[in-house]
Amino acid sequence: MSEIVQILIVDDHPILRDGLVAILSTQPDFTVVAEAASGEEALRIFPKLVPDVILLDLEMPGMDGVQVISKLRQIEPEVKIVVFTAFDTDERILGAVQAGAKGYLLKGAPRSELFSAIRIVHRGGSLLQPIVASRLMNQLAGSPPSSDMVEELTPREEEVLHLLAQGRQNKEIAAELFVTERTVKFHISSILAKLNAGNRTEAVTIALQQGLVEL
Repeated sequence: MSEIVQILIVDDHPILRDGLVAILSTQPDFTVVAEAASGEEALRIFPKLVPDVILLDLEMPGMDGVQVISKLRQIEPEVKIVVFTAFDTDERILGAVQAGAKGYLLKGAPRSELFSAIRIVHRGGSLLQPIVASRLMNQLAGSPPSSDMVEELTPREEEVLHLLAQGRQNKEIAAELFVTERTVKFHISSILAKLNAGNRTEAVTIALQQGLVEL
């Protein structure tokens, strides 16, 4: 039996929250444990429930969604957040990824993509909807290439990075490369340090910018 993924929905529109609850409830491995109508409410709820995945809108009254992501990461650095929003501007996408979002989908995405994003992020992976990744690349294309990477990646680190870009979790990477999960974690830590990235999603974003991986 699949592990049950506990989900917190954060969106200020009650009708949309109701719709998400109904859609997510069709999946036997999903359960919505709570709903929040604002970032402040989400910050109050999160420490009590510690859900597996947070489905977060960016534009809400009061605290901005990117601020919410940053504050949630202060509470739990490994918090798993999937941004689900109508806002597709390059700056918003980049801000959310840099703040620590592990996934980013636009409202209107097929429900299969939403289900997939939640499962991938829950397993420790990251996922950017193709149109989101494209917009993110447009934003990065206007920025000078990063010169923060002072060391080149080793061939093994490049292999791990390519698998990260596919949304693979540590266990899957370990099986693919015939190494232990501990070794995979070591390689990922080294990749983050060399790319000056704060998390896996940001590492993949920087790697895309530098041409180290392709979607």
